[in-house]
Amino acid sequence: MIPYSEEQTGRLTELGAGPEELAAVFADAAQRNQAFQRLECRLVAAQHERLAALCEGERRPFILSLEERLAAALRAEGFLQVHTPLIISRKRLEKMGVFSGSIMEKQVFWLDERRCLRPMLAPNLYECMRELGRLRPRPLRFFEVGPCFRRETQGQRHANEFTMLNLVEMGIPEGESLRERLLRWGRLVLETAGIADWRLVGEESSVYGETDDFVDGNGMELASSAVGPHPLDAAWGIMENWVGIGFGLERLTMSATGDGNVARAGRSLTYYGGVRLHL
Repeated sequence: MIPYSEEQTGRLTELGAGPEELAAVFADAAQRNQAFQRLECRLVAAQHERLAALCEGERRPFILSLEERLAAALRAEGFLQVHTPLIISRKRLEKMGVFSGSIMEKQVFWLDERRCLRPMLAPNLYECMRELGRLRPRPLRFFEVGPCFRRETQGQRHANEFTMLNLVEMGIPEGESLRERLLRWGRLVLETAGIADWRLVGEESSVYGETDDFVDGNGMELASSAVGPHPLDAAWGIMENWVGIGFGLERLTMSATGDGNVARAGRSLTYYGGVRLHL
């Protein structure tokens, strides 16, 4: 018995074939090739239908409507939406514990010796915590949605350019559980995204140490959370409690739509709304 060839598997994967379809085996090459042609034709037809529905309906990729819905849901809960620079300084990264030679530092897209494309939203949001914190009463809630950049090994769940949603609530009244606040805001985002099957699991972060991650029913990490006071706070002049969660919008899109590849969910010239354009 023989499986699909590597080239056939790649083509079928591009067209959205499922694991069971890809796992099929055949008595000989002729039978395999006939099955491949039938399945390819069926998947191409399905992609055409999906593209037509998208062009006649939503007229934008899922991730864009998701971003809009999440921002509206958070603003309705009193969160301020901030909009910060894509280029940050080496000094800000070092305040996050990202020093020369570290694993994270090697993932950074450096523009020169002093500046880089932000690999995370956290450095800018720490600045917002300090500056907005001087001017606004507690609790203070804010968030940002925007692109980040890392030298990642390209794969089904990683990309060099991706979109993060980070939310922060600081100055939570004494006696209120920080974990309950994490669950409240995590649940809001996940329910707005249409993801019901999720759980919290403990994980180790190169920046924050031990964290609680939100993962979906397939075990895919959707978000990482942290609470303060935290050892990183001192470098930013933060001296009060806070909770923060960082969601990957491409991961949320993959979980909500069932598309199994980050390339389908993110910025692309190859896919439109998860539909392969080479049909």
